[in-house]
Amino acid sequence: MSAIAAYRALLRIVGPAYILVAFLGRIPLAMSQLGVLVLVSSELDSYGSGGAAAGILAIANAVGSPIAGSLADRVGQRPVVLVQSIVGALGLAAIVLVTAPDVPRTLIFAVAAVTGFAMPQVGPLARVRWRPITQDAGDQRRLVDAAFSYEGAADEASFVLGPAMIGLLAIIAEPAGALLAAAVILAVFGSWFAVHPTSALVAKRSMIGGPGSAALWSVAFAVLVVAQLCIGTIFGSVQTGTAVLARAEGHAGVAGLIHAVLGIGSVTAGLAITALPERILYSTRMLVAAVGLLVLALPLLLVDSIGALIGVIALLGFAVAPYMISNFALAGILVPVHRVGAAMTLLAGATGIGYALGASVAGRLADAGGHTPAFAVTVGAAGVAVLLAAVANGALRRARPYST
Repeated sequence: MSAIAAYRALLRIVGPAYILVAFLGRIPLAMSQLGVLVLVSSELDSYGSGGAAAGILAIANAVGSPIAGSLADRVGQRPVVLVQSIVGALGLAAIVLVTAPDVPRTLIFAVAAVTGFAMPQVGPLARVRWRPITQDAGDQRRLVDAAFSYEGAADEASFVLGPAMIGLLAIIAEPAGALLAAAVILAVFGSWFAVHPTSALVAKRSMIGGPGSAALWSVAFAVLVVAQLCIGTIFGSVQTGTAVLARAEGHAGVAGLIHAVLGIGSVTAGLAITALPERILYSTRMLVAAVGLLVLALPLLLVDSIGALIGVIALLGFAVAPYMISNFALAGILVPVHRVGAAMTLLAGATGIGYALGASVAGRLADAGGHTPAFAVTVGAAGVAVLLAAVANGALRRARPYST
């Protein structure tokens, strides 16, 4: 089955409405961090407070997502995601209400923490659904491969579109209006994703094996979690270094657009990777993609202009999606079927924590030495990714697709 035929088959199986709902359902999470940063910074006239609120929301989401994923494995996605969507939407609206100069910052931070903890990780949960969705479709390996490639591309696209929507809506309706729009999108499409008929398939599959019949954690899965921490660190450090260089060049406002170029290359590679032959194992793809990250990140240490940075970031993006897709696909192989939701959300949470770590470390180094030390964090994280993939490649190669 060709890549195009696989994508057509997936669209035929689930219908275009599900694809749209699952994509739009993940947009609010991509909007939330920048939306909170812009709102709090502008209302309190403090970038420090805005950054702290956005960071708290991100870390709380990284902590809460695996808990919600594990609960969804036990009771099904429908009730968990429905509650998350409603509470998360109310939380985003509450941040708008409490953000004011005369309100204690601790209250703003507390609301941001509750909101982040509650917001659903639609992308990882959507990945969980594809195996039961394609169970009776024939050539399941190729179909799930295509589905994971699409999901990786969709995640990247959401994290390009989400910040762009915040920027546009902040101009049209002020930062508060932008965050309220995210709340509405989450309430509508997050809830729709929760009650979509495909959630019933996951509920049935989540009972297979029974709680506690097999362990979630293994050495190989721990490697994947740290690998996602590395990719999150790359995201955070690249965004920080980009912002530093753009500001030094007198174009601070274009930092978000420059960073979006990373997503364009990643989306393209994510959609194309499903054309790879099945004989190329996910562990091999992970190793090759990790080497690609390192090789393509090294030129960041030499860039000294926005033009050069755009070129390097555009190329770097082509290694990002193949790396992440391989990690998530391997997780689907390595963990028991009834723990896949917890596994996917753990990987997503690790990415978020890595982002916060990368942005923090790169920011401190940039204060002392500019954009080059910030990009050195990117190169270092890519180097660790290569080391992890190389050391673990033997163990991961022994994993068998769709083992229960």
